Amino acid sequence: MKSHSLRSRRDVLKAGAFAVAVPFASRVSWASGSPMQKLQYAPVAVAGRGGADISSISRHEKIRVVAGADVDAKALAKFTPRHKGARAFSDWREMLDKMGKSIDVVSVSTPDHMHGIISMSAMNMKKHVYVQKPLAQNIGECRAMLACAQRNKVVVQMGNQCATSHDRVSVELVQRGVIGKVTEVWAFCRKTWGDSKAPPDRRDPVPRGLDWDGWLGVAEDRPYRAKYYHPKNWRRRQDLGSGALGDMGCHILNAPYRGLSLTAPKRARSRTGVPNAHNWTNSEHVEYEFPATPLTDGDIKFHWVSGNRRPPQALTDQLGGAKLKFGSLLKGTDGILMLRHGGTPSLFPGDKFKGVQPAKVERMGHHASFVDAVVSGDQGRLQSPIDYAAPMTAFVLLGNVAMQHSPGWLDWDSRNWRITNNEAANKEVDRVYRKGWEVMGA
Repeated sequence: MKSHSLRSRRDVLKAGAFAVAVPFASRVSWASGSPMQKLQYAPVAVAGRGGADISSISRHEKIRVVAGADVDAKALAKFTPRHKGARAFSDWREMLDKMGKSIDVVSVSTPDHMHGIISMSAMNMKKHVYVQKPLAQNIGECRAMLACAQRNKVVVQMGNQCATSHDRVSVELVQRGVIGKVTEVWAFCRKTWGDSKAPPDRRDPVPRGLDWDGWLGVAEDRPYRAKYYHPKNWRRRQDLGSGALGDMGCHILNAPYRGLSLTAPKRARSRTGVPNAHNWTNSEHVEYEFPATPLTDGDIKFHWVSGNRRPPQALTDQLGGAKLKFGSLLKGTDGILMLRHGGTPSLFPGDKFKGVQPAKVERMGHHASFVDAVVSGDQGRLQSPIDYAAPMTAFVLLGNVAMQHSPGWLDWDSRNWRITNNEAANKEVDRVYRKGWEVMGA
């Protein structure tokens, strides 16, 4: 993986430690305006996950879709009929440049490598941003995005599945301490977003209507290879996606991380490594060590396993045959708590916890909460605002850096956002953008 650096950017210099910052107010409170006033919304990426984000955000009564940008002309051709009067752009930079004064809210649903540059460019124009998980493709961008949002006083929310009733019930169960002091955590995921093969030695014609240079954006130039990058397999590539850990970690790790009130890891290591210099691995095992909290039995080991890897059998044998697909296991001094991603949590042994009932929580829309925060200027109900999302995503992505340097521990200095015991690994905390691609307004 190539060495990258964002440290020359002034945004990076203003970011604080790996800790939750004090929430800041929106630059504009729309609550005092006319009841007919709407936020002007412009999504970047309008198909796939982008289409789902548009559907959810635009359902809010205070939203009007005024523009959309996508490098794929086929996607734009479906977008414009659905949103009458909205302007379509193949280049998000042109959209922000020409319509900046007419836009209040931007969503970013592109491949991971473009999250940072688009989000920060929009923030520098005082736009509120909803950006898909992971917040960024690398740790340096997480730091820069946090600083950028704080400086511009805008609302930024990461799109992970932390507002679901299942996730919030799981957090409450962890915080209630029903299994005693937690001694270890194992998060598991069946996805295999890796590739053991080197890139194919071929150059395919770029599909008609696809702006390949715009799709690559900040990433290094390379030939188009059919079905290798666009539209889905980019998640397997190291400088475009972030593997299974980056894809699902911000979902699955949220409940135990939030529930145990964890902050920044002290160190991380990988038991897997990467198959080659281009792609992520299919079966991951990353181990983090976190400082103790009131809910843990001292410093705590936090494991992530994906693909064909599973938590240790000594732990899973206590689950009464429960299937492990996506979720986490918290081992405590008094029992085991299984948090199913998208499902109801369970306690083991079952007989011991028969009388324990999960809390009842009100329904909450992740997208709607974001719009409400922009309208009111109050971020108190956001589940994944930038001051939470940046350190949480950075913790996740530290595991990807560790995969490059398996099996040694990487010591993490959260105040200075750096790895202290491996300079080669520390250089991978950041990245540089391809020439011609810079954060607008920086």
